[in-house]
Order: sequence, then C-alpha cells, then structure tokens
Amino acid sequence: MLQSRALVIALILLLSTTLPEVQSKSIFEKDRRELLAIPEAIASYFYEAVNKVSPKVSQFLLDTVQSPTVIAARQRIAKEATKISIMFEQLIEKIKNVWYTRVLGY
Repeated sequence: MLQSRALVIALILLLSTTLPEVQSKSIFEKDRRELLAIPEAIASYFYEAVNKVSPKVSQFLLDTVQSPTVIAARQRIAKEATKISIMFEQLIEKIKNVWYTRVLGY
C-alpha cells in the first residue's frame, strides 16, 4: 500500500503538467512559462482520466497534490527549471554570437 502511494506521488510529480495546445514554435522562441506549463497540462489530463474511472482515486490524487510536501517540491522544481531555462537562453545567445562572428564573419 505504501509503495503504491509513493508510486502515485512520484507519477504526479513527474506528470505535474499536461501538454497544452502549443503552436509550432522553435524551442528558442518559446516562453519559459509555456515550457513549465507542460507538466501542469499532463497532470490535468491524467486527473480527468482517473476521475472518469474512479472518483475516489481522483480525490486521493487531488488531496496528495495539494499536500504541503508536494506543493513545496513542485515550487522547488519550478524554481530550478526557471534557472536552467535562463542558463539555456544565455547559452543559445553565446552560440549565436560565436556563429555570427567566427563562422559567418559578421
């Protein structure tokens, strides 16, 4: 029983967003918030699917996701993802700069 709860919690954390209807953009043009919204969309679709099958299990999932521990973990993950996203954007800018100056000679 404890293992299944841990598995459910891990699954919720991994799938804490759902795939929204994302326009076809380059990954370099996407807003950081769009990338962080993907797990929320996945979690929403997962919750809706579980709710159709078993409302009791969906209520357990909802209670679990709203627990302080899971909320703190999600906030931490969002904070770290934002940091990584900013570093990635800076790396892309450096690569573009090298490309234009060294390779193309602008």
